[in-house]
Amino acid sequence: MTGLEDIFAPKGCASVVLKEAFDADLHAGNLTNWQQEYDQTSRGGFYGKIAELPFEDLQVFQESTSQALQQKCVVWPDSVWLGIPLAQQEESRINGLSVRSEHIMCRPGDCEFELTTPQDYELFGMVVQLETLNHMAGIHGVELNWAELNAHGRLSLPDKTLNDVRFVLDRSLQGASAMPERLTRDLLMTALLEVLKTEQPAPAQTQSYHHRKMVVDAARAWINENSDTPVTVTDLCQVTNVSRRTLQYAFESILSISPIQYLRMSRLNGVRRALLVAPSSASIADIAANWGFWHMSQFAKDYRLLFGELPSSTLDQGSSNSKA
Repeated sequence: MTGLEDIFAPKGCASVVLKEAFDADLHAGNLTNWQQEYDQTSRGGFYGKIAELPFEDLQVFQESTSQALQQKCVVWPDSVWLGIPLAQQEESRINGLSVRSEHIMCRPGDCEFELTTPQDYELFGMVVQLETLNHMAGIHGVELNWAELNAHGRLSLPDKTLNDVRFVLDRSLQGASAMPERLTRDLLMTALLEVLKTEQPAPAQTQSYHHRKMVVDAARAWINENSDTPVTVTDLCQVTNVSRRTLQYAFESILSISPIQYLRMSRLNGVRRALLVAPSSASIADIAANWGFWHMSQFAKDYRLLFGELPSSTLDQGSSNSKA
């Protein structure tokens, strides 16, 4: 179930749109013009909220999620995205690289990337059209290093710059209706340019990262191609041509979970997505079997532990949404 509430501002002023969801993947669809798929990896009911401030060529938002997630994301084309975690949170990861307190994230539009986020995570996001960004950079005399921005998922910033931009984003999203839209947009663009003026790239430091990422990518691709097949760690070791210890370390360092945890979590999330769009007459056992679950009692137990509800409740929820 999703909820939607608009906060209206006086004519000519910027307005914030609030959206909430109680399913991770439904929450992923609440961010305007993004293509996303979220898998929940920590146990319990999910709650997510997005406060979004949309302009014609600029999107600013704050995203809050209650459970740990594996996210696949694609931003709209001809744009650039900055992801700025709130201070004092557990580390997240972008494409397997840890994002610490001094880091922000940056990816070009129309380019898939992956985020691993912990429980109770909050993130500011800014997406801007490249044409607009280049125009504003020219006006303000800021030289953009596109090679650095496109090559690395992480950028390092001074504490003062990070705190200043968080303050601007928070004020804009909490009280945007008090300021005319034109001034709000100009303030946000100025903050964005200040970030890009002071950033330093934070690339992967070792070749071992690239090997670990290749191992994880190969294992995940094989899992996705064999979604209805029971899979063992031995299978994944043979597919990736590495030892069990190397496979374990690769998954834990890139995704923060073990290969077996990833396999179980990804397939349980696949079942959940299927249940949410299935008719009420659908067989839960058949859907589960399509994702490699053959022991129904264990499947139901694992499903309830992860999502805080029985598969039948999810099926009923999906059927209710389709009738609404």
